[in-house]
Amino acid sequence: MIRTLIYVALGGAAGAVARFVTVSAFARLLPGSFPAGTFVVNVAGSLVMGGLAAWLAAHQAERFSPLLLSGLLGGFTTFSAFSADIIRLLEGGTPWMAGGYAVASVGVSVVALMAGAALIRGLL
Repeated sequence: MIRTLIYVALGGAAGAVARFVTVSAFARLLPGSFPAGTFVVNVAGSLVMGGLAAWLAAHQAERFSPLLLSGLLGGFTTFSAFSADIIRLLEGGTPWMAGGYAVASVGVSVVALMAGAALIRGLL
């Protein structure tokens, strides 16, 4: 288990650095209020997560999932894990749960972010 956690941590560190570099590059290339870098990271991470998960399964190489999926891509974008959860729910025959999860995750997360910011601003 410790080895798996180390793989997740190493992949997560590399993914976080890749996200930072990508978002920073897009901010320089396309200045403005639209978060193009984050959008690209989320879409690219989801695309790679889907392809890589399918490839690992087809080649019975799931042992690399902690490093590559949870770690690298999870650090690059948590949106890819969110997207994978929705697909699992859809493929599991629960489309209403998938839709509810998607709407609730985005909505509640935005409200939670606003609440956390308001709480800290109130303390300052």
